[in-house]
Amino acid sequence: MPLMATPFAPGRAAGAAASLPEGAPRDIARAELAYFSGRAEDAAAAAEPYLGHENPGARLSACLICAYANLPLGRIDRAQQALAAARGALVGASAADPRARAAEAFIAQTASVLLHLPAPASVSDTDALLPLLSPGLRAFALYVRAHAVYLSGDYARSLGIAEAALLAQGAVHPIPSIYLRLVAVMDLVSLRRVDEARAHLLAAWELARPDGLIEGFAEHHGLLGGMLEAVVKPAWPDDFRRIIDITYRFSAGWRRVHNPATGDDVADNLTTTEFAACMLAARDWTNAQIAEHLGVSVNTVKSCLSASMRKLGVTSRRDLARFMLA
Repeated sequence: MPLMATPFAPGRAAGAAASLPEGAPRDIARAELAYFSGRAEDAAAAAEPYLGHENPGARLSACLICAYANLPLGRIDRAQQALAAARGALVGASAADPRARAAEAFIAQTASVLLHLPAPASVSDTDALLPLLSPGLRAFALYVRAHAVYLSGDYARSLGIAEAALLAQGAVHPIPSIYLRLVAVMDLVSLRRVDEARAHLLAAWELARPDGLIEGFAEHHGLLGGMLEAVVKPAWPDDFRRIIDITYRFSAGWRRVHNPATGDDVADNLTTTEFAACMLAARDWTNAQIAEHLGVSVNTVKSCLSASMRKLGVTSRRDLARFMLA
């Protein structure tokens, strides 16, 4: 993932991609830029020629980009094939090459944690291999670790991992930095430290907006606890609408990989405000707290929760938790 591994100033992502060596590094970087700016079709088209490339790094990067880009496009078979190819790309080479083993562990952990799937039993110890990754990939790997700890419910520890990784960076790598700040927002909302969550979200937005790197915000929408509605929607309504459009498409593909048998199309059934209110209600926030956080009236919150429970066929706030993507 050459662009992820490259430090650049906000607004210079295209230039950073163009500055890389011609061929695989530059083409893969442009595929990354397309993906992280929400252009899944362009990302898949740019990465697909490298799915069978002789260079393991190019091949792995292409597999990971195609796996995620095909989710919002509804090409679930292609996404699953790319995930399988990524997991098997370094078999044979990794035993003799520690850096290849580190790359294999990075890909496997990224695929499994972010899709909430079990990691392969053969994945190496990621702690020992972290130093073998470049600084940018190491930062993203720490985001993946923080996300996994968040999913276990240990929000304080997840926050510590994310904030330590941000502090440890020398040159800023915008893509992993955005993702680290988003997982910090998730943790802080869960800990009800909303002012700190807002600060991290605005810092992520400051990194992302000059290059249109909005994909991460869409991927995490359901876990951000209404922060996009509270912060981005009022000031940047056009960007918010584009984020939500990506959210709907990504969530539909995510669910089909994570739980293909489900009949509960959460993102299709609920509006984004309804989903945010339900996420917070499921975490025992009161109607007044939700209203203040989202900048709406208490009556609006009551209406959102009533409509959501009716759509989902449940009768209590406690029952909402099983429909949330946490």
